[in-house]
Amino acid sequence: MTNDKKYLIVGLGNVGSEYTGTRHNYGFEVAHAFAQSLGADFKSERLGYVARASFKGRQIVILMPTTYMNLSGKAVKYWLANENVPVENCMVVFDDLDLPLGVFRIRPKGGGGSHNGITNIIEELGHSNVPRMRCGIGKDYAQGYQTEYVLGKFSSKELEIVDETIKRAVEALKSFVTAGMQRTMNQFNTVENESVKINQDKTQE
Repeated sequence: MTNDKKYLIVGLGNVGSEYTGTRHNYGFEVAHAFAQSLGADFKSERLGYVARASFKGRQIVILMPTTYMNLSGKAVKYWLANENVPVENCMVVFDDLDLPLGVFRIRPKGGGGSHNGITNIIEELGHSNVPRMRCGIGKDYAQGYQTEYVLGKFSSKELEIVDETIKRAVEALKSFVTAGMQRTMNQFNTVENESVKINQDKTQE
């Protein structure tokens, strides 16, 4: 029996010091900031680093899979079952090339697109009804250099935008576990629409 007061927040990334601070580890950064905001610490457990917290009557499990990106679904499937969390109470956070830097989009379901992590989660769960937060990293790379771009590190100017975006993402996650999907989308997806130009201007300064 699932617990409708329990939530699983998953940040996608790759373990290892060589991946720290890379665009592809955006999900890890959001998960880490979310845990910090709740005073929770990560411990190494099966298939991932796991932190546990409570917030306004909700139990929250925060997961950073250690399976590497392409096998993220194995960890998500295990922890959904292990913690008896309904899939609608799970939020997967990951980097997205199709959104500008400084923007994130929250959706209740969707395909995997070009992101191997979310694609593997869909494959493992057998459906695409997985709530997700797509964090924009932009497409500022030459043709054929997508891999180098996503595994590259943010510039100092980009990090200023990323830090501000992560703060808003943390607030959106708190909204998700307390106010629900629809209200969170209405509030935070709209806010992001208005912030795109501001963030783009920053990168051009």
